[in-house]
This record gives sequence, C-alpha cells and structure tokens, in this order.
Amino acid sequence: QVQLVESGGGLVQPGGSLRLSCASSGSIFRFYTMGWYRQAPGKQRELVAYIISGGSTNYADSVKGRFTISRDSAKNTVYLQMNSLKPKDTAVYYCNYTTVGVAYWGQGTQVTVSS
Repeated sequence: QVQLVESGGGLVQPGGSLRLSCASSGSIFRFYTMGWYRQAPGKQRELVAYIISGGSTNYADSVKGRFTISRDSAKNTVYLQMNSLKPKDTAVYYCNYTTVGVAYWGQGTQVTVSS
C-alpha cells in the first residue's frame, strides 16, 4: 500500500505561481511513475505531468514551459511547480503513484486561478 498526501493548493491570480507537494509513504517500489492529474468541473480527469523512477519526465502540451515536476527521493516527495498560471488551470489536482499495474491516488488539492 502507498499513501499519498498532497499540499500546496490555493487561490492565485492569473500569472501567479503555486507549488504542489505530494508526499508518499508506505510500500516502496523500485519502479514506479509518480505524477499529477487534474479534474475541472464537468470535465474528465487529465494528465498534467509525471516522472518515472529513472528520472524522465513528461508533460501535457497545455502546461509545457509553465509547469515543472521534480522529486526529492530522500523525502519520497514529488513537487509540481506551476508558473504563469491561467484561469483554465483551475481544477482539483490529484497526485498519482503507479507501480506494477496498481494506481494509488491522493485526496486532491484545489487550485483556483482567478482575479
């Protein structure tokens, strides 16, 4: 079992920045993918960014150049630095940990971009 705890959401003005954190605990796997998804009201959950155990990263086209995913392996924590935020980035952001075909999810953190 893997437990995920997210933090860092909130209200920010357009053009602002936020950093989300996702701390994992419990079982430790050698091979995994850890990332962020988001779900806006009335829309499907979509991938934002992920990082694999080897260190490679991938981003949705809509956030490339604005968001950066990183990790601190010593703290078992993944971060999502979000810059140049836009109103369309408003959503609940979920942390995901996937390994050997099993997906774990955090409880979600609200990000609202509004003036």
